[in-house]
Amino acid sequence: MKDNQTQPIRSVETLLAHSLAIESEAEERYAELADQMETHNNPEVAELFRKLEAIEGQHTDNVKKLSGDRELPQIAPGQYSWGHGDAPEAAEQEQAHYLMTPFHALSMALEGEKRAVEFFMDVASNAPQDDVREMAEKLAEEEREHVVLIQKWLSRYPAPTEGWDDDLDPPSSQE
Repeated sequence: MKDNQTQPIRSVETLLAHSLAIESEAEERYAELADQMETHNNPEVAELFRKLEAIEGQHTDNVKKLSGDRELPQIAPGQYSWGHGDAPEAAEQEQAHYLMTPFHALSMALEGEKRAVEFFMDVASNAPQDDVREMAEKLAEEEREHVVLIQKWLSRYPAPTEGWDDDLDPPSSQE
C-alpha cells in the first residue's frame, strides 16, 4: 500500500464518502484560489478558478447521484484513507502566486486530477471486495477523463517565459 493510503476501504459507501470529500474539497479550494486571484487583480486566473470550482461542483453532484439512497458514513478529518492533509484532488495552495497565469492554474488542476486517479487506483488495487474495486476503478476512469480535459485546456496556454513572476512593485503585507 502507498504511503498516502492508511487503510483499505472496505465498502462502497465508505469509498463514495471519500469521493464526495475529494470533490467537495477541490471545489472549496478553487473557490478560495479564485477569491485570492480577485483580491490580487488577476481576473483571468480568477475566472478560470471559478470555472474549475463549478466543474468540481458538478462532480460533487455526480457523486451524490451515484450514491443514491446509500447512507454514507461520516468520516472525521484525518481519518480518510489518504491520511492527514488535503484530499488528493485539492489544488496545492503553496503553488499559487498572485501573478500566476492560466498555464499555472491548469497545471495545478492537472496534478490534482492525477493524484485523484492514483488514489482511486490504489483503492482498487487494495480493495478486499469486488464491488469496492469496481467502483474505485469507475471513479479512477472518471478522473482520467478529467485529466484529458485539463490537458486539452492546458494545450491552449503556452508555458510562461522566465521572469513571469517579476514584480517591480510587489504587494506589501497588511498585517
